[in-house]
Amino acid sequence: MCTSTVVYLDRLRTEATHTRSGEVILTDAPTDNEGKGQYFSPTDLLATSLASCMLTIMGITANKKNIHMGHCEAEVLKVMSSSPRRVIEIQILIHFPQSELNKKSRAILEKAALSCPVALSLNPAINQKVTFKYE
Repeated sequence: MCTSTVVYLDRLRTEATHTRSGEVILTDAPTDNEGKGQYFSPTDLLATSLASCMLTIMGITANKKNIHMGHCEAEVLKVMSSSPRRVIEIQILIHFPQSELNKKSRAILEKAALSCPVALSLNPAINQKVTFKYE
């Protein structure tokens, strides 16, 4: 069974359907590349997938190591180059607004995030700048 199907809808828009769940994601070309920017662009999804993967792997690791990770969130910034047009950097700020994590737990979770499958799958030419903020 395939993971997903993607249909070109017209006007630089696609509809991706997750095969198992039926969930749908629409994409749109960004405004700086002939699109309307009304939905995630494919490169937005690439950058967002990195952050989502990092948080997921941190959660899995926290469960396995009996670490109470608590609430955290990631802010994502994608940086593009123009020639050739490609993602050159993904900046991610992973923020723990009410963290009670000790240094050991923080190190374990940070290592897990930086070794998530998406991070390891991206071309090394894409700079992954990840910052962790604990309050």
